[in-house]
Amino acid sequence: MTEILGPGPDESLDLLAGDWRVFQLRKGHRFSTDDLVTAWFGALARPGAARVLDLGAGIGSVGLATLWLLDHEADPTGWRVRPGPRARLWMVEAQEVSHQLARRSVAHNGLVDRVTLRCCDLRDPAAVGAQERFDLVLGSPPYIPVGKGHVSPHPQRAACRIELRGDVLDYCRTAARALAVGGRVALVHAWGDPRPEAALLATGLCLLRKVEVVFRRGRTPTIVVYVAGRAGEEPEAEVLRETLTVREADGTWTEEWRALRAAMGAPEAGRER
Repeated sequence: MTEILGPGPDESLDLLAGDWRVFQLRKGHRFSTDDLVTAWFGALARPGAARVLDLGAGIGSVGLATLWLLDHEADPTGWRVRPGPRARLWMVEAQEVSHQLARRSVAHNGLVDRVTLRCCDLRDPAAVGAQERFDLVLGSPPYIPVGKGHVSPHPQRAACRIELRGDVLDYCRTAARALAVGGRVALVHAWGDPRPEAALLATGLCLLRKVEVVFRRGRTPTIVVYVAGRAGEEPEAEVLRETLTVREADGTWTEEWRALRAAMGAPEAGRER
């Protein structure tokens, strides 16, 4: 068996969910609240998903956290593994450095037989086969158009923040093409940006749930999680709109955020390493 090496001097190996860990660059792009809420609401939207696609997967944190959630369910003593066959995950990522970090995380967690990694641009038709269909499609697009924000000199961080390889419309186009009958799309974007809802509509998807995430009570939301299905497959109903608050005004975690993290096996504060 090939030995799985630990993190290099510029890397860390951090807890993600349960005992699953991810490799990250210490000064590069690192997983965040955005990734955790996308995984959480994605898994809630399609808990029986057998085939999951993570677009613009980066270091793999969204897809792997979702896969962990699909594997487990809450139990009074913690978590227990769900019975039945395990879900499979496909990850599409254009940046070689992030792709390689994700590949090592998959190996470290013993998931090689369940995860397929593709290093390519999600806008390329070859990124997802014409006949491939997925029960759940995930996306954490960059939020800032080219020319509208500072481009980090670190290429990995720059591409995760600035729309250098497409925007939310590109994500929705690929997601809509890859979505199975009855499937769900879950993506996260900046609050106050009208483009995600317009992109869903333009690609034949219909919004089912919209969760505004407030990072500190009393402030405006920072990000929004959108859950969608294919238009025409869903009965007409009002969009479920809600708010999730991460921290109280004094900076402590809210009870709802603690409960969410506990349910998805995320580490407690101070146990991230």
